[in-house]
Amino acid sequence: MKILRTVRGTLGCWKSFFGALLFCAITAMSSHAQTWTTLADFNGTNGSSPLGLIQGFDGNFYGTTLQGGAQNYGTAFKMTPAGILTTLHSFCATGTCLDGYWPEGRLIQASNGDFYGPTDYGGANGAGLIYRITAAGEFSVLYNFLCTGSCTDGITPTSVIQARNGNLYGTTYGWRDDYPNGGTVFELSLAGTLTPLHAFTGPDGANPVGLLQASNGNFYGSASEGGSPTNCPANNLPGCGTVFQITPSGTLMTVHSFKGYDGAFPGIYGALIEGADGNLYGTAGQGGSAEGGTIFKIGPGGKFTTLYNFCSQMNCADGSNPAGSMVQGSDGNIYGITVIGGNSIGAGTIFKITPQGVFTTLYDFCSQQNCADGWNPKAGLIQSTDGNFYGTATGGGGPSGSGTIFRFSVGLGPFVRLLWKFGKVGQTEGILGQGLKGTTGVLVNGTPASFTVVSDTIIRATIPSGATTGYITVQTPGGTLKSNMPFRVVP
Repeated sequence: MKILRTVRGTLGCWKSFFGALLFCAITAMSSHAQTWTTLADFNGTNGSSPLGLIQGFDGNFYGTTLQGGAQNYGTAFKMTPAGILTTLHSFCATGTCLDGYWPEGRLIQASNGDFYGPTDYGGANGAGLIYRITAAGEFSVLYNFLCTGSCTDGITPTSVIQARNGNLYGTTYGWRDDYPNGGTVFELSLAGTLTPLHAFTGPDGANPVGLLQASNGNFYGSASEGGSPTNCPANNLPGCGTVFQITPSGTLMTVHSFKGYDGAFPGIYGALIEGADGNLYGTAGQGGSAEGGTIFKIGPGGKFTTLYNFCSQMNCADGSNPAGSMVQGSDGNIYGITVIGGNSIGAGTIFKITPQGVFTTLYDFCSQQNCADGWNPKAGLIQSTDGNFYGTATGGGGPSGSGTIFRFSVGLGPFVRLLWKFGKVGQTEGILGQGLKGTTGVLVNGTPASFTVVSDTIIRATIPSGATTGYITVQTPGGTLKSNMPFRVVP
């Protein structure tokens, strides 16, 4: 089903925040200068409540819906840049749910070209699983979580990424019943062998929700609860959450424990990002000076800085309750979403913030008649190599109100994106872009590299001897494209 609408609209209706439905009067609002395009609507049959996108090696977009599909247990889908939506897999379609259900975690595409993701529940043991799916929809289960005895491998996987060593690393939301202790970090080979790396207990956090492998080779993530102090003033839950570092071998260190005034419950529906400056950036869904969540930065040595405090009201002009992964745009600014807030309808916002903390609200959701643009985004934005931002709204859109996929342009041009942000001399790196056929040169911070054009959207280049850390440029028939992030050459 192909749906294209480009508007700068004005009206609103229904909204939802974590399952609560609130009725909104139709209200006019002023438009922004940016261009908004609704690319696709979900209708229940093809999915409902989409939770994030990735851009594939082929230039198409891939993602999952939490609900909808054959049995209302979620789907995996593909969408072309023109908005043609295809369901690749409908979870629990046979009713046995051996393929899992509620695929809440974001898909990733591994270096072998296949996609991987978690489901909250289902599988052979009912404790969730990690699945593999191809661009053509070929589906298989990679690992069933066991949850027998002490559940040391975890239950309810929440995220998975591929590390530089080729293995998958991920998090689970719980591992035993003595709440608030809970959650694991695991390593999983592409052959399906799982190694538990860390089980969270008390001071080091609880319920981890995402991982990032930084350019120093270590992993960083957020535990959405737990930490110290043990009582979070934001809502009296056991701990406000932590940011942690974990080595590939499983040694964990707490980088920051949230206290409430600096944020609470970090990383909901997303992960930290590493900026071009080497700092980590993230959001906390609640807490802060105005109780509506925060944007924070963590620098060398764990130096923590609150960059912005959101207010806690539904109609806060800047938004409230940030969620999902932020993304650093090719212009150096950081972009993200809030689940609620914005105009008087309070259906969420898109925002921009500089690394120094200068904040701008760019778009208010539910600003079109009948919320045709969607409401309550939760999974954050991605920036495509065409320069535009893409994302999902969990509700609104067409007649069923089951969510949308949208494109949001702020006038940025095309660029190339690196599959890995760090590597050694002699390693072959994937570079994604558009219009790459006919490429005549690839330079790593000015040093020419040998390369192979795989397709119009991907080339592979070998890091040359003498290369130093810096941006990668690709010389194409249409002009020179620069990477959106620097590539770090490591020993």
